[in-house]
Amino acid sequence: QLQACGGGLVQAGACLRLSCTASDRTVSGYTTAWFRQAPGKEREFVAFIRWMGGNTGYADSVKGRFTISRDYAKNTMYLQMNSLKPEDTAAYYCAAGRTIQSTARNDRYYDYWGQGTQVTVSS
Repeated sequence: QLQACGGGLVQAGACLRLSCTASDRTVSGYTTAWFRQAPGKEREFVAFIRWMGGNTGYADSVKGRFTISRDYAKNTMYLQMNSLKPEDTAAYYCAAGRTIQSTARNDRYYDYWGQGTQVTVSS
C-alpha cells in the first residue's frame, strides 16, 4: 500500500513537499511516480524516479520547479514543489509499478496507487 500526504492550501509562489510511503517493500526495484488530476481534467504525469539507479523524469510543466527523490531507509518517495502556480492545483497521486523508463510517464503501467492528496494554490 502507498500512503501519500503533505498537500495543503498555499499561495502562488509558495512551496510544499509531498511524501509517499510504502507499507511494505512493494516499491523495491520499481519505478515510482507522481501523477495529478485537476477537476474536469484527465490525470497527468508529473514526475517519476527509478527506485534503483535514481533516474528521474519530469513533465515540462513542472521541470525546474519540482524535484522528486526517494529515501531507501524510510521506503518513502518525495515531491518537493517550489514556485507553485494556481495551475498546479490538483489531487496528487503516487504510484508504483514495474515499468521501464520509456513508459514511466504512462499511468497504465503502474500497479499500485496512493489515495491522493489535495494541493490547492491560490493566486
